[in-house]
Amino acid sequence: MPHAPEGVRRAWRRAGVSALGALLGIGLSTGVGAAGAATGCDKPVYLTFDTGHMAVAPLIAEVLKRQGVKATFFLANERTKTEGSSLDDSWAPWWRARAAEGHAFGSHTWDHDVWQADLPGQRLRVRPTAGPAAMKPRELDAKAYCAELARPAQRFEAMAGQPMNAIFRAPGGKTSPQLLAIAATCGWTHVPWTPAGFLGDELPSERASNAALLDKALREVKAGDILLAHLGIWSRKDPWAPAVLEPLIEGLKAKGLCFATLREHPVLGGAARAKAPPA
Repeated sequence: MPHAPEGVRRAWRRAGVSALGALLGIGLSTGVGAAGAATGCDKPVYLTFDTGHMAVAPLIAEVLKRQGVKATFFLANERTKTEGSSLDDSWAPWWRARAAEGHAFGSHTWDHDVWQADLPGQRLRVRPTAGPAAMKPRELDAKAYCAELARPAQRFEAMAGQPMNAIFRAPGGKTSPQLLAIAATCGWTHVPWTPAGFLGDELPSERASNAALLDKALREVKAGDILLAHLGIWSRKDPWAPAVLEPLIEGLKAKGLCFATLREHPVLGGAARAKAPPA
């Protein structure tokens, strides 16, 4: 694996990308591969959404459908503005509709478990931000972490009638070699985002306006980038989506770029087409 300069690694850390994920991102953003060419999309970018409070999810779905864009969604059972959770029965029709439209889907862990530290004995210290133990650090062994990855897949298949893909994104993008190795033992492949793909929708509106974020993305995003956004961010006063989403899609199309799911990715496509492993 190549070694990146320290200045580049610092930039990745500021963007919330783990060092290992960012190094992997060098390969993720180079070339389109035969899979991309086969879809007629020769300069693809890969739009991905992590779950959130879901208030903007219906509007995001409308934009994607109107623009003919397929995305990849990473699912966790997060608290919503309707006093429920993103994978509860009220959202099942929404997820089922997205599956019917041909989007791709991966795990984001059930309780949105943010990695904090590696522990001896193949154990991880994580801090869930959802669920009954939200914000309370806990320890998970390899079996328990694999179960956390599998629960969204089980729920998604029950809602949508089709299997999830064998890909996941660690909450916050925070990983370690031990976490990635544990996930690999139970059949999961991690998906980071590329540095230019950090769209900034989780940054405070006061210092990162929608106009500034749109301008930055249109200047920096290039073919092969994996883009990160969310289905609602609690802390942002001026929601990024859908205000930025549609002009971003239109602007990238005007630059000659096109959109594909991670199933078409030249590196991750195999995992993104595979069925999520059982618990």
